[in-house]
Amino acid sequence: MVDEPSRVLLHMPVDVRNMSMVVLAFFASVFVLQWAKAVLIPVMLGVLFSYALSPLVNWMEHRRIPRWLGSAVLLLGILAALFSTAYSLRDEAVRLVDSLPAAAQKFRQTIRVKSGKSESTLETVQKAASQIEQAAREGNSGVVVSRGAMRVVIEPKRFDIKDHLWSGTVGLIALIGQATVVIFLTYFLMLSGDTFRRKLVKLAGPNLSSKKITLQALHEITDQIQRYLQVQVLTSAVVGVLTWLALLAIGLDNAAVWGIAAGILNFVPYVGSLVVAVGSGMVGFLQFGSLNMALLVGGASLFIHALTGNLLTPWLTSRTSRMSPVAVFVGMLAWGWLWGVWGLLLGIPILMIVKSVCDRVDDLKPIGEFLGS
Repeated sequence: MVDEPSRVLLHMPVDVRNMSMVVLAFFASVFVLQWAKAVLIPVMLGVLFSYALSPLVNWMEHRRIPRWLGSAVLLLGILAALFSTAYSLRDEAVRLVDSLPAAAQKFRQTIRVKSGKSESTLETVQKAASQIEQAAREGNSGVVVSRGAMRVVIEPKRFDIKDHLWSGTVGLIALIGQATVVIFLTYFLMLSGDTFRRKLVKLAGPNLSSKKITLQALHEITDQIQRYLQVQVLTSAVVGVLTWLALLAIGLDNAAVWGIAAGILNFVPYVGSLVVAVGSGMVGFLQFGSLNMALLVGGASLFIHALTGNLLTPWLTSRTSRMSPVAVFVGMLAWGWLWGVWGLLLGIPILMIVKSVCDRVDDLKPIGEFLGS
């Protein structure tokens, strides 16, 4: 009889009840984040904008400009610059949007010709299914319906332009309303200054050590978010200018619009660069009629994003504030699933806030270690 090897038991201090409560709290938090995203997204956008613009307001306050006036002038100046830029590029943007469907159709036709097939397998199956359906209709037209049975014909819903106009109008009104909320919230947050920070320090408790830890965490959150936003703004400007110059040198039409799009989408990690590369490549293929030129246009955009993301951004950002690429990628997937495009924009700042808080709480330090690089 062969002796069985002795089993080694690993004793871990895990409280099943506490673990169950943590799991339930996690799922409850996910539900609340999804349910209240219409309120949380404008709040987070207002907080981030206030963090980004507060240094300028503080600088104007040191120059004896009232805080309410400096905040108002700064927001009005930014809005005026955005509207003037959009107005000056409106014709190029309209031409660019109109050319995208034609570019996609031409690209599909070229791929079909390159493959040497007149029709793809999917199209052949679709045509066969249409022919079978037509034959079935013709056969049923001569069939006498038995007594007691009623023939039912389901007609597809007709296209009604009023429904689409109404849904688009409602969406535009909702977007304008949320933008207005974000603007006013940003203004009030910049106007308040350090008021909320002092209140949070008071709420930390009567213990001096708790107040000190809270103050350090708030300073760290402020510094990291401001550094992150400053780096993102600078790198986005560099990406936009380089993309504009590169596409202008290649000869692509509406290069300025693509430069602005590349700068804006640079705030969305991973996804933004792919969107710009695919879109500019399709438009380049429509303009030049060559797959090589399309690959050149898209490759130039990807190269600029990769160059700035791997060289410029790490150089501008200190290593202490960098986060783990795995944690960033998983966090982007999670927040994108929760909040869509806004989750992709706000995911990294939220993770930075979570990491700063976890680094200051003993029970949450493993989470901060996991998020760090």
